[in-house]
Amino acid sequence: MALLAQAAQRPDGESAETVTRSTDEQANPPKKEFTFARLVFRGGSGWRFGAWATDAPKADVTFIAGIRRLTNLDVRQSQFYVPITSLELFQYPFLYAVEVGYLELSEQEADILREYFRRGGFMVVDDFHGTLEWSNFQSQMHKVFPGGRIEDLPTSHPMFHCFFDIDELFQIPGVIMFYSGTTYEKDGYNPHFRGVFDENGQLKVMVNFNSDLGDAWEWADVPFYPEKYSSAAYRLGINYIIYSMTH
Repeated sequence: MALLAQAAQRPDGESAETVTRSTDEQANPPKKEFTFARLVFRGGSGWRFGAWATDAPKADVTFIAGIRRLTNLDVRQSQFYVPITSLELFQYPFLYAVEVGYLELSEQEADILREYFRRGGFMVVDDFHGTLEWSNFQSQMHKVFPGGRIEDLPTSHPMFHCFFDIDELFQIPGVIMFYSGTTYEKDGYNPHFRGVFDENGQLKVMVNFNSDLGDAWEWADVPFYPEKYSSAAYRLGINYIIYSMTH
């Protein structure tokens, strides 16, 4: 119940469109081809909310606008947040999670995510950096897939060619670069685009490590943020969605 209560408001202070809506709305989810669903989880801290809310809602809304402009997907136009423990989780086969270096999964939550992935769910994780955050994320994924593996994806992987052809992968920095003068955070010098595979060798989680697609989406409409990074973030994000819907 604490997680559901936490999700009851949007990070900008207004009422959120979350799984904490009325019973009628829960029984009748949005009739759209695709919903960009952000995962609500325990761990970390942010402005009034946990780490899960970083860059919301602007990153989500701006990216959704790009999906609508660049594809013919029938996309839900507003942001949407769903807690791990919600029964509605299984209605949304694509999840986006940020700051997963602070992710804390109970045994029950790990079981829920394992079942979610077993049923065909797919997740993209983003905006976490450095040795310590990677160590925590890796340990949390081990709870979900004890016999799974994590490995870097080559640019030849279908992930990078299912909609846009992406032949170069590079670090996508957060807006903090304008204050720090560097594109990396903590000791996350090198970007990694990795996949988490289950025990059957199926790709279930796309990992953007030492990169921040969310910031690139959030600041895409601001002139000072370099177009090179925002364009790359849009191409990657859309490829992730198309891959999740076709594989």
